[in-house]
Amino acid sequence: MALSIIITGAAGRMGKTLVDMVRAAEDLRLAAALEQGSCLDRLAGLKAEGVIVSSDIADVLPRCPKGSVIVDFTAAAATMQTAEAAAVNGNPMVIGTTGLSEAQLARLEELACRIPILRSANMSVGVNVIMDILPRLTAMLGDGYDVEMMEIHHNKKKDAPSGTALLLADPLLKAKGLGKGAINTNRFDSLEPRRHDEIGIQSLRGGDVVGVHTVYFFGEGERIEITHHAHSRSNFAGGALRAARWIARQEPGHLRTMQDVLHDPA
Repeated sequence: MALSIIITGAAGRMGKTLVDMVRAAEDLRLAAALEQGSCLDRLAGLKAEGVIVSSDIADVLPRCPKGSVIVDFTAAAATMQTAEAAAVNGNPMVIGTTGLSEAQLARLEELACRIPILRSANMSVGVNVIMDILPRLTAMLGDGYDVEMMEIHHNKKKDAPSGTALLLADPLLKAKGLGKGAINTNRFDSLEPRRHDEIGIQSLRGGDVVGVHTVYFFGEGERIEITHHAHSRSNFAGGALRAARWIARQEPGHLRTMQDVLHDPA
């Protein structure tokens, strides 16, 4: 039986990619598509096909098959509203939204004790494999290498640094024994040399760039660069749907990540 999927923000850039990939997958079924009221007319074609189309998540969930997985790439406030409704109705959830506050992440941890939730700032399999190897690389290179990062995105992206840059920074900080305060995102007008105990993250915005992230290891006489280029949103959508298939089989307990998916031998 096909797994039912509910997509929020279905008229957006990621939403449309997710809709197309769900409709093309033999083992998935698009049960519902949600969008803000002003954008609902853009989902008229889906409604004509029998997909539930609405702007009210609380109204949609009881009308979908039990266990339908919600895939959410929207904004922080909307994501939290959807998560609260999912917890009431018992729906698993995959969250790709960035820009969530510490308080919102803490609330998701609480909700993950009631329903299976997977949250990642980047659903790309490639990015998550890079995350897996960064700590080992950092440890092998040792303390003599300065670590910096550059991220590039389209001109409509609101948050900076990107959620993916912060995601990549986390294993680097842990490997170096540094806290989040060691991240430096602004060297403007600085008259001091780079501190050894910091990781710089610089952000560029322009055009229609889907996403480029480069981690630099600067040593004496050499430089190592690890770069991930996202050529389209299909890699994020594909990872999110892989996560949806996985989270549908899990029990509540704690907030999962793409690392859990990649390391599951099943």
